[in-house]
Amino acid sequence: MPVAFGTALAVVMGEARFSPLRFLWAIATMVLLHAAANILSDVFDFRHGLDREVTPVSGAVVRGWLTDVQAMRGAAVLFGLGTISGLLIARTAGRPLFIVGGVGVAVGAGYTLLKARALGDLAVFLDFGLLGAAGAWIVQAGSFSWLPVLWTVPMAMLVIAILHANNWRDIASDGERRVRTVAGHLGDRGSLAYYGVLIFGPVLIDLAFIALPRLSRGPLRPMPWTFLVVLLALPNALRLWGRAVRRAAPRAPLDFIILDGATASHNLVFGLLSTAAVILEGILRWG
Repeated sequence: MPVAFGTALAVVMGEARFSPLRFLWAIATMVLLHAAANILSDVFDFRHGLDREVTPVSGAVVRGWLTDVQAMRGAAVLFGLGTISGLLIARTAGRPLFIVGGVGVAVGAGYTLLKARALGDLAVFLDFGLLGAAGAWIVQAGSFSWLPVLWTVPMAMLVIAILHANNWRDIASDGERRVRTVAGHLGDRGSLAYYGVLIFGPVLIDLAFIALPRLSRGPLRPMPWTFLVVLLALPNALRLWGRAVRRAAPRAPLDFIILDGATASHNLVFGLLSTAAVILEGILRWG
């Protein structure tokens, strides 16, 4: 979603000429690197005894479909392919993409170490939020801009929410293995409050980006009014909040266990609405 969003921003707000080939290339590169980072995380959790029981959201290593060694080799191949692809596209897009992409690859490769030091939230916020959108803008526009970085913050918060829901569920097992996540530091009640900020904050930030620059008439570019469409995601956020609040006595047995997957679905909806808001602004502007 950050790549699609950043691409739409570059075309509509940055007035870049849309390149379908570069867009698909950027998406493919992001998928390769994202998959590699996720597999590394799965291997880390398995080897440290953090993820042994099969749940509906378990990966291939936990299910026994792949050994941890096979998964590690697969992650290395994906990182290699993603890095090569990123270097090739950066040659066509310019130096700023080398910098943004280099930071992204470094954060992704070091994700497991960052996660164990309560920096996993920051890592996904950067890699699967801000840097993805900034890189997509550069791919289309050929130059760096802070606009996609700022406007992707709400979407990036929901990426953190996905990880936090997972870590919140695993507080006990992570603590036994001395892996300290943000959820582990916050505890159960603190994690509930943090989750609330992460799922409701994006809507509030978008509203602030719409209203405050218009009221203050400062240098910050106001978000188009079309971003009010993200309010359509609010009922889903309320449903997620209800599942989080009822975690001790869920309506369905797996409601809390698969909260991370449900949060990922919400992130997809929010991202699609945000991208649609940009495209709608373009249609209204050029129509």
